[in-house]
Amino acid sequence: MAIIRPARITKVLPDSIAAEIGFEPGDAIVSINGTHPRDLIDYQFLCADEVLELEVLDAAGKTHSLEIEKDYDEDLGLEFETALFDGLIQCNNRCPFCFIDQQPPGKRSSLYLKDDDYRLSFLYGSYLTLTNLGEREWQRIEQMRLSPLYVSVHATEPEVRIKLLKNPRAGQILQQIKWFQKRRLQIHAQVVVCPSINDGVHLEQTLRDLASFHTGEVPAVASVAVVPVGLTRFRPQEDELIPVTREKAQEVISQVRSRFARLPKGASLQQEFRQQGKNCVWLADEWFLIAGEDLPDESEYEDYPQIDNGVGSIRLFIKQFTEAADKLLPPKVQPRKLTWVVGNAVEQAFQPILKRLNSVDGLEVKMCALSSDYWGQSISVTGLLTGHDLLLKLQEQDLGDGILLPNVMLKHGELIFLDDISVEDVACKLKTKIFPVAGIEELIQTCIQPLNVQ
Repeated sequence: MAIIRPARITKVLPDSIAAEIGFEPGDAIVSINGTHPRDLIDYQFLCADEVLELEVLDAAGKTHSLEIEKDYDEDLGLEFETALFDGLIQCNNRCPFCFIDQQPPGKRSSLYLKDDDYRLSFLYGSYLTLTNLGEREWQRIEQMRLSPLYVSVHATEPEVRIKLLKNPRAGQILQQIKWFQKRRLQIHAQVVVCPSINDGVHLEQTLRDLASFHTGEVPAVASVAVVPVGLTRFRPQEDELIPVTREKAQEVISQVRSRFARLPKGASLQQEFRQQGKNCVWLADEWFLIAGEDLPDESEYEDYPQIDNGVGSIRLFIKQFTEAADKLLPPKVQPRKLTWVVGNAVEQAFQPILKRLNSVDGLEVKMCALSSDYWGQSISVTGLLTGHDLLLKLQEQDLGDGILLPNVMLKHGELIFLDDISVEDVACKLKTKIFPVAGIEELIQTCIQPLNVQ
């Protein structure tokens, strides 16, 4: 059994109950009403009570007992260094397309952790495979109603999924989804398509199987994202994998959206599912970028059920930019020239944004759409660009007054790229300022605010 460690506090929110009591960063919660919380889920559940008896370990190692009276469900106002107090449940599969195994050695240790933890899936929407859960964990999912979870299905045919995950337990996926269905719990599924392994007839079978669970008031399968496999130059040799080509992308788009074998002429899987009132299958934006085809209209994405999997994220970004630009962009600004770095996958899709920014008198934004030499990719999404790529591609270029850098390229909460190069080092070597931008409003504000404020 995993060791439960005290929940170390990293932040005390101002004007909170915890701040009023005197909690400080470095303190740790040992128990709540006599129970040692395993994770953030336990902590939130236990703290819902109106009366709390806490055992607290301060930064000096001294133990304190506290009693707190509060309103039901009122938050204490604490943040912790990790959501898991008993350690990460790691992956026991050996998927050849695992991104963790497609990285070079020698980087920060957190890059090599193989997360397959149902709790992070529930809290943050990370994907898991369900292959490593013991009876205790299944019982906890049921008892605490931990739903929805996000599940990497990839294939529903047992032999195909076992081949993909390199794990004999992987063949139980349909029984596991039936388990969710019986208990009125839900999953969001993803299917990473690996050409020659789980595409073609296997992809059809998988999507039909998953769609069969999209029924009733609480469908066991709430949505399915179909995603192309991503490969890097660091992947293991003889991994059986074939990159997704433009032709393959067009084939998969046609298979899911356009005419499909054994369906009436002009029909598609998505159309068939919609006619039955249960479409739940969505193609990631990457398919259309790789295929060189236009993205679907915004209306096709409905309520964006798989937005974090790159399904409709570009359309939504453009829509939200347009709405924000109407409110925030002035007709004129102090003259400045900025370089906006993005992955070349979105170069064409983001042209309307670029045009709108450059319509402001005095503002000149140049887009630098890069592929990733670091990962060995000819088509790259913005989030995978590294410090190496910027240094390689932007040397000797006129970068104007600085670089607009989407923070999806950076480690969460830190100014470090995926290849462990710091933003400061890149700015120094390129002899320019770098402005990390988080979201649309910050992108616009950085473009229009006085340069001496930045």
